[in-house]
Amino acid sequence: MSEPPPPDECAHCGTSLRRHARACPECGADERTGWRESSDTVYDGLDLPDSAYADDNASEQSRRPTLRAGIAWYWYVVAALLVASLVLGIVRFH
Repeated sequence: MSEPPPPDECAHCGTSLRRHARACPECGADERTGWRESSDTVYDGLDLPDSAYADDNASEQSRRPTLRAGIAWYWYVVAALLVASLVLGIVRFH
């Protein structure tokens, strides 16, 4: 089965197309990315929840972990162990 010919105009940017064009020379749209002869899309009639239309900025900010200023407690323990091993190493060899 052959592919249907492209529309006379690009549905995305409005540029006129050649008869056997595979993609729009102006914006690059093709049948997979935007040429639709009818106004229907594969998503028409899809029942999305109301949260799909909400502003994403608010939910994105609430999901971000909060960063605390300062060093985590375990880095103090690591530093203390390194200093202790350094001191013990110096004391042993003197």
